[in-house]
Amino acid sequence: QAQLVESGGGLVQAGGSLRLSCAASGSIFRINDMGWYRQAPGKQRELVAAISSGGTTNYADSVKGRFTISRDNAVNTVWLQMNSLKPEDTAVYYCNARMRKLTMYSYNDYWGQGTQVTVSS
Repeated sequence: QAQLVESGGGLVQAGGSLRLSCAASGSIFRINDMGWYRQAPGKQRELVAAISSGGTTNYADSVKGRFTISRDNAVNTVWLQMNSLKPEDTAVYYCNARMRKLTMYSYNDYWGQGTQVTVSS
């Protein structure tokens, strides 16, 4: 069963906003970095934003000033607030978390199922 479930994608006009959510579930020992990636048709998957367990953030240059990543460790959830959306933001967005489960001794990367974001011209 899925350990990361994301939601919030949709279709918006240029200049609009969307908020993506991603929640981790299961027997979790600890979550370190979390982030959002995106992949457009014919393009490589790229990092959009990342946040450490302590709240340190970094962003791709293309989204700085428009997107904000945040997390709540109490509920194992990360969000991506996307404002001033542009057509070039159109992609499938994937949540990522580096996480250690109670059943394993090592940290591994887990991925959400992906959510489509489409921005019309």
